[in-house]
Amino acid sequence: MSGISSIFQGLAEITPTTIFILTFVVALSAVLIAVGSRAKLKTKSVVYGGLCVAFAFVLSYIRLYRWPQGGSITPASPLPIFVYAYIFGPGAGIAAGTAYGLLQLIQDPYMLHPFQVFLDYILAFAAWGLAGFCRNNIYFGIVLGGAGQIFSSFLSGVIFFASYAPEGMSPIIYSLAVNGTVLGTNMIICLLVALVPQVRRAIEHLKARALQNNI
Repeated sequence: MSGISSIFQGLAEITPTTIFILTFVVALSAVLIAVGSRAKLKTKSVVYGGLCVAFAFVLSYIRLYRWPQGGSITPASPLPIFVYAYIFGPGAGIAAGTAYGLLQLIQDPYMLHPFQVFLDYILAFAAWGLAGFCRNNIYFGIVLGGAGQIFSSFLSGVIFFASYAPEGMSPIIYSLAVNGTVLGTNMIICLLVALVPQVRRAIEHLKARALQNNI
């Protein structure tokens, strides 16, 4: 039981400010949904984006493993953003990823330098939106978005976290090993979840429903 409770322990770390923002986003989405089922594509994009960002954020605090130097393995927390980008394209996906990164910055900031903040909180999560360039194949999209995040975090590790590398180990190898392990595992989990037939059908149904009045 202690092992299971530790997985969900991260949820208790979410601050009141972040809870307020998430509640506002979900409430706004609910209001927009209630306005009518024939909402234009832009409104639908905002609704789906808000819900996907909120869902991804909550999943990010259900930690299967937390790396001592930062970063966690989660139950497919990037997947909602990947799906959103897959449905609405790279522009919307990058915007959603950026919004998610700003939420993480508000919730749990770790700031050494403005460029480090940009790499770790803005560019890394915005890269999830690259999945939108693969709107015919979500699996390729997950790999592209995941690789983009790994690359941005890898650069941050080499530039700003070289001191964490064990003595005698190249900072490049260290950053690649850490970010490749943690973020690569998250990407693989997303792929495995998306490969489940029921999940795949749900994603395609969601895409068809989101775009049905705009084709």
